[in-house]
Amino acid sequence: MDIKLQQLKHFSLVVEQGGFRAAASKANRSQAALSTSVKELEKILGQSLFDSGHKAKLTPFGDLCLPKINQFLKLYEDLNSDLRAAAAGQLGQVRIASVPSVAAKLIPRILATYTESHPEVEVVLVDDTAAGVENRLLAGEVDVALGNCLHIQDERIDFIPLLADPVGIVCLSDHLLTQHTLPIDWEVLTPYPFIKNGTCSLLESTPANALTNTALYTVENITSLFSVLELGIGITTLPRLAFPDNAKNLTWLPLASPYVERQIGIFRLKARAMSPQAYDFYEMCIRELKVKANLRQ
Repeated sequence: MDIKLQQLKHFSLVVEQGGFRAAASKANRSQAALSTSVKELEKILGQSLFDSGHKAKLTPFGDLCLPKINQFLKLYEDLNSDLRAAAAGQLGQVRIASVPSVAAKLIPRILATYTESHPEVEVVLVDDTAAGVENRLLAGEVDVALGNCLHIQDERIDFIPLLADPVGIVCLSDHLLTQHTLPIDWEVLTPYPFIKNGTCSLLESTPANALTNTALYTVENITSLFSVLELGIGITTLPRLAFPDNAKNLTWLPLASPYVERQIGIFRLKARAMSPQAYDFYEMCIRELKVKANLRQ
């Protein structure tokens, strides 16, 4: 016959309360039921736990069992608490992949709010290119992805657009382009050396793609790109979110023709169930970023 959890609890409670009557009252059980429960435990173990002459006094065997049983009950309570917390989204891990601009400008504030309500959840944030973010999601490396989805029609992906991020021109703050009437048409850019970067794929279906075809420089890393731009070697195009707010020597100018924007959103795999903690983060992103989008309008 197997030991029952309730029997262990009753034994520990009798010791804690100093007798069967107090323990029965604490457990909201009759004294006879509590006594029967402990006797069944003694029968299973094959040894008495309490002295027959003093029902609240432990036998040597009872003394040996007490710390082991209490240790087990503590582990059980911890397990019970942890599993319930995990089911409620209060424990575990959330893995997020994001394009760098969203990771730097939008996610930190959301994380600050999230950690207040989920202080025990571990958050792993990885920034990558739009293609890298999508690949990480499809490979199951992350729970949630944020950025511009390159394959919105992919049946595996559930993409929710949250805000529009317009593409503009980035150049030195004293560049001749800053003297033009804003916003600027792409033809005005043709006399200047153009630096191609990863986000220039947004121009591919527009006439402005001619700029990337004649580019003499290609710089993929965003930090290196800004360093090159500050040397005055050329100009480039970037989404507004990708332009740093604290840039001192560079400026972002709106592009008029063609008007190009990327849809920033959140996406997940349709066929994969999300953990409660990941789903809480997912819903928080939708709520917070939609509010931000409305403020920008």
